[in-house]
Amino acid sequence: MVDLTDMTLFRDGFPHDLFGELRVNQPVLWQEFPADMKGPRDPGFWVLSRHADVQSANRDAERYSAFDGPSLTGLPEMRGAMLAAMDAPDHTRQRRLISAGFTPRMISKLEERAREWAISLVENARTQSTINFVDEIAYKLPMHMIADIVGIPVEDRDWLFSLTTRFLLAASADAGMTEADILDVQVQMFGYAQQLSSRKRDEPEDDVWSILSNVELDGEDGEKTSLGQIELDMFFMLLTVAGSETTRNAIAGGLHALLTHPDQMALMRANPGMLKGAVEEIIRWTSPVVYFARRATTDIELHGTTIAEGDRVTLWYPSANRDSAAFVDPFKFDINRSPNPHVSFGGGGPHFCLGHNLAKLEIAVIFEALLNRCANIEAVGEPTMTASSIDSPVLLAMTDYPVQLS
Repeated sequence: MVDLTDMTLFRDGFPHDLFGELRVNQPVLWQEFPADMKGPRDPGFWVLSRHADVQSANRDAERYSAFDGPSLTGLPEMRGAMLAAMDAPDHTRQRRLISAGFTPRMISKLEERAREWAISLVENARTQSTINFVDEIAYKLPMHMIADIVGIPVEDRDWLFSLTTRFLLAASADAGMTEADILDVQVQMFGYAQQLSSRKRDEPEDDVWSILSNVELDGEDGEKTSLGQIELDMFFMLLTVAGSETTRNAIAGGLHALLTHPDQMALMRANPGMLKGAVEEIIRWTSPVVYFARRATTDIELHGTTIAEGDRVTLWYPSANRDSAAFVDPFKFDINRSPNPHVSFGGGGPHFCLGHNLAKLEIAVIFEALLNRCANIEAVGEPTMTASSIDSPVLLAMTDYPVQLS
């Protein structure tokens, strides 16, 4: 009997063998929550594991609603509260407003900063005998980029990074954090976001957050619309937490994939033009988001099974990205793979990841810097994986990877 709420299944990483069996024998699986699981939640959830089904559900916002959020926590106060937990027209409106901050000039500026940070982090790592690649490079690059987007002063960054790390660890049973501890972290993050937005409105600077704090667009009703303070607070949380965790996992998992497939590492070194394809394969291979949850808005018939209106449905991206119906030799890490229809950014649809281009940029510049500046990249130990909770869509994270760069 499968129990996907049991985190021992994920102790050594994503259980690809199990999901391979599900794709063949139970592509629409009902998973009940154990009776002793705390928190407000549904009786259980459906599990979609095939590439075609995951992609279709992502693109079908009418039958698969995002309003209850991407996680399985079932917290009523989070319904419709942030971009990832909205349906049209609210989602369309907020996405338009947020997209207004990422002008071509701002994107060009962010690309320049990403390369500067990548070189700086790699050069600093080369001065040390051994580093935890996750902490020193994979985590710091996306966090510094997020801090640049938001315009966070350099002197505040260590404090904010530490706070974000505590928030990310909160879902893990090993973290030892009480509900009061978690609430305190949230209060501090929201408080900082409010102060930051207020400052950007009064004294705009040359950063994305200044644009978002002041942007006004014409709404569908002809009236001006802007981002309210709660919307900015929620996007700040989404950006700092989701934006850092997913890219960190892709970068760390990408290095591990290259070091355990030395032929692919050699191919990248010999053919810099393959970097773009390598980034796509790293994203497919690592699948940083494990699942997203939706709610069925009507009865859905799928592979002879009825998903009832109101049921929770989960879309499992690592499984979809190893589906032999969509990929030739899906368990082969191949930086030259083409086509590569991975669904790591959601597989299309209205909730296609807003930060996908930034994530690709960060992965590209860090491996560009590593290959250009390090003749030798060597793992000196096995990576440590942690599984937090079924309530976290990211669920899995690499927390330690000892590496030497020279």
